[in-house]
Amino acid sequence: QVQLVESGGGLVQAGGSLGLSCVASGSFFSMNAMGWYRQAPGKQRELVASITSGGSTNYADSVKGRFTISRDNTKNTVYLQMNSLKPEDTAVYYCNADAGIAYYGGTLARRNYWGQGTQVTVSS
Repeated sequence: QVQLVESGGGLVQAGGSLGLSCVASGSFFSMNAMGWYRQAPGKQRELVASITSGGSTNYADSVKGRFTISRDNTKNTVYLQMNSLKPEDTAVYYCNADAGIAYYGGTLARRNYWGQGTQVTVSS
């Protein structure tokens, strides 16, 4: 099993900054792509940013230039630095991770995990 624990959400004024962290713990052989999703009230969950184990990143168009995703593989931790926040960034932010959890017949089985979510509220 893999547990993802997020921290760093909160309330901030428009134009401000917040940083999120997500630590993966438990039993796994590898931590592959990690990322952040968000879900605003009445909307579907959407990808914010993702990062591979090698450091390649991908961002939603709405956050490009404002948000930065990074990770520390030695700590199994992914970060999201959010700058120039806007009210429309208000949402519950979820950490997501793809982990290699077990070998079956020489093949590493992978499973996807979610954190519990952390609220980010941007006031205008």
